[in-house]
Amino acid sequence: MTTDRDLLADCRARLAFDLLAHTWNAVVLWSLRRLTYNGLVTRVPYAGSPPRVEYELSALGRTLLDPIEAFGAWAYEHGDEVMAAQDRADAHADADTRIGADTDADAHAHPGRHGAP
Repeated sequence: MTTDRDLLADCRARLAFDLLAHTWNAVVLWSLRRLTYNGLVTRVPYAGSPPRVEYELSALGRTLLDPIEAFGAWAYEHGDEVMAAQDRADAHADADTRIGADTDADAHAHPGRHGAP
């Protein structure tokens, strides 16, 4: 039997899902607009009901395929080293937090802290 509590939980889950979907769509749309603006992607509109749009790499965008593939190969080859560096930085940041060195200068020295990329 479904209770009011179950319905409320479903509503919260649906609200969270809708929010994430909206955010995801906004990010994808913004990214496509920037790629189009920079000439890397071509927007192809189609008339009809409902109208639709497709995107494809432009000639300029295709010139990035080799560098992207090279970056992927580099990441595959050096991924363990990158992860180890992140683990060391996180351990260092954790140690700083334990001794109370949580200042703005410390946040800049450890860019992974406080949500910074």
